[in-house]
Amino acid sequence: MAIPAHTPDDTFVQLLTPEGERVENADFPLDIPDDELRSLYRDLVLVRRIDAEATALQRQGELGLWAQLLGQEAAQVGAGRALISGDMAFPTYREHGVAWCRDVDPLRLLGLFRGTTNGGWNPADHGFALYAIVTGDQCPQAVGYAMGLQHDAAENAAMVFFGDGASSQGDVNESFIWASVFNAPVVFFCQNNQWAISEPLERQTRIPLFQRAWGFGFPGVRVDGNDVLACLAVSRQMMQRARDGAGPALIEAFTYRMGAHTTSDDPTRYRLDTDVEAWRLRDPLERVRSFLHKQQLVDDGFFAELDNEAELLAQRLRDGVRALPDPSTEEMFAHAYAEPHALVERQRDEYAQYLADFVAEDA
Repeated sequence: MAIPAHTPDDTFVQLLTPEGERVENADFPLDIPDDELRSLYRDLVLVRRIDAEATALQRQGELGLWAQLLGQEAAQVGAGRALISGDMAFPTYREHGVAWCRDVDPLRLLGLFRGTTNGGWNPADHGFALYAIVTGDQCPQAVGYAMGLQHDAAENAAMVFFGDGASSQGDVNESFIWASVFNAPVVFFCQNNQWAISEPLERQTRIPLFQRAWGFGFPGVRVDGNDVLACLAVSRQMMQRARDGAGPALIEAFTYRMGAHTTSDDPTRYRLDTDVEAWRLRDPLERVRSFLHKQQLVDDGFFAELDNEAELLAQRLRDGVRALPDPSTEEMFAHAYAEPHALVERQRDEYAQYLADFVAEDA
């Protein structure tokens, strides 16, 4: 499979313009049926609705925190839909769109941010690892998993997600080395939303991030991260390349974090409203909606039904999150090891006694 030797600094792979016009790319062609186009738009709408509802729930005190993905829906849905059965995705704490594509119930995500669970799903059931809170920590895990696939001669690959800020972490760069040297079947997917919390991209790199890959000995490609078709095409090709034994690759999805880093962040303190408005014109949902209209692939009934589906989903999340049972105080000790462990049991008993002391004082 031919991979372009270099992508110019100021360009990226784009298949759908912000105005909703379809363009071709010889290196990354995409032949996509109409029903898949409609399905991708459905993904984008529902993922955004999940994000909006979770943000509202946090503001109402129902969640302790929420990491918004507003503006990054196309990158996540495009990459997520490129994965096949047997592949494994390794997320950060923001990959709600990838979780959706891997059939993780969004209510399980909300449970994590509500504090009723420390995980919420079985990674093996979904090909989707648990959320990584430590920045960059998921990258060596993904490479190790990919090396395991390689050892087992499995015809699958891993994809790991991280941000532009994480690209400065040692874990990420060490993962590049291991993946390259061992030719591991892993695709590094960097969502460059241009802000590492409040630090801008120029504090992370002097060159485009995708170019770093070539220094480690594998290809890098920059893609329009607000173009779901381009993200899908590039991710499919790079994942298939990894499955075929050609080794790792780096995808830089050039996008923008329209919301805050998390709901505890105030982005107005460090970025300009004019920048946000400029990126709003590149909205990943609007360009697909425009394309569907122009190609007469949908009618008004399609959008009405989708809006209704989104509202039903939001209502389920509102009702479901409030009904989540609080975990017992002992549950945090139950799954540290697969088998009983003397040290953990001692800690569990000490903590139970600590809580019992408060009950005794109240009495």
